[in-house]
Amino acid sequence: MSPRRLSRALLLGLLTALSATVTAGDDTGAAGAAAPRLEAIVVATGCFWGAEKFMGMLPGVVEIEVGYANGDESVPGDYQAVLAHERALREGKTTARNHAEVAKVSFDPDQVSLEQVLARFWEIHDPTQVDRQGPDVGTNYRSAIYTYNDEQLRVARRSRVVYEQALAQAGVGTIVTEIAPLRVYHRAEEYHQHYRKKHPVGECGLRPTGVAYPRSADSSP
Repeated sequence: MSPRRLSRALLLGLLTALSATVTAGDDTGAAGAAAPRLEAIVVATGCFWGAEKFMGMLPGVVEIEVGYANGDESVPGDYQAVLAHERALREGKTTARNHAEVAKVSFDPDQVSLEQVLARFWEIHDPTQVDRQGPDVGTNYRSAIYTYNDEQLRVARRSRVVYEQALAQAGVGTIVTEIAPLRVYHRAEEYHQHYRKKHPVGECGLRPTGVAYPRSADSSP
C-alpha cells in the first residue's frame, strides 16, 4: 500500500472510532454531558390539571404526564369512560372500581428528593376529603399516591405519618389518601396534557389545607 493510501486508511479508521465513541449508548450527549437519571411517581390530587400545574412548578421536576390509574382493568382508560363509569357507580349499576385522575411526575433525584416531591403533593390539596376535592366529587377525584417500587411505598407511607402529625397539630382532619403500588395506568388524551399551559384562564377544584409539610422532616438539602 502506498504511503498516501496508508494515511487515508488510518484517517478513516480514526474517524470511524471517534464516531462510535460519540454515538455509543452511554447516555451522554455530543458534549459529553450525562443525561439526568429520572425517577417517576404517580399522584392524584383531584382534578389532574391542577396536579400537573402545581407539581410541575417544583424545581427538579422534569416532566408531568396526566392519566388515569388504579381502577379495575375492565374500566376503559379515557376521560368519557371514566365520567360514564362514575355515573354508573352513583346509580348503583356497577361495583367496578373507577380510575383516579392522576399525574405521573418525573423528576431528577439529584435535584429534588422523593420526599420533597411528596411534600408538594400534600400541600397542594386537601388529603382529608373522601372521593372529592372542592367542588369535584367522585371516586375518580380521590387523593392517592401510586408507587413503582417498595422504597417509594416506604417513603410515601412515612410522609403520610409526618404530614398527619402536622395536620393534627393544626386541628385538621385525618388523611384518607390511598397509598398503593401502581397496578394500572393509562395516558390521558393529548388535549389534557399540559392543559393549563394551553388554557391559562380558569381554575381547578384544589382546596389545600394551608398546613405546610414539616421541612425538618424533609431529608433533602
